[in-house]
Amino acid sequence: MKKILSSITVIAFTTAIIVTSCSSPEQKIENAEAKVVEAKQDSAKAVVNAASADEWKMFKNDAEATIKNNEIRIGNLKMKMKQPTSPNDLVYTNRINDLDQQNQNLKHKIDVYDKEHSDWQVFKNEFNHDMEGLGKAFKDLTVTNQK
Repeated sequence: MKKILSSITVIAFTTAIIVTSCSSPEQKIENAEAKVVEAKQDSAKAVVNAASADEWKMFKNDAEATIKNNEIRIGNLKMKMKQPTSPNDLVYTNRINDLDQQNQNLKHKIDVYDKEHSDWQVFKNEFNHDMEGLGKAFKDLTVTNQK
């Protein structure tokens, strides 16, 4: 009796699995079409989010040139600071060191993006914002807010 019950249970279970796992040809076609549409959308996103090789090369060259100019400006500022002429030399030295660190961070961002190729538009916007902030910091270096 146990053998008959266990064999009927196994047969019923196997039949249920086979029936539920089978899908009609129409369902298979619909699934395949959905996967194709998804793949096209993903590839379109990748094209939009990635920079073209020429655009990246031009952006990188401009950024590196700006970073190099910033390094020269920082070097000139450090040379001027070696001549003690003001009681606020420590404040200016700290500001110059902050500018140097920000410039190094921008240089690092370019190197990291070159290896990772994350979302191009997001990277470009953030990098340009940081670069503008650094330019503003250079301009504000000698401004004191005394009233």
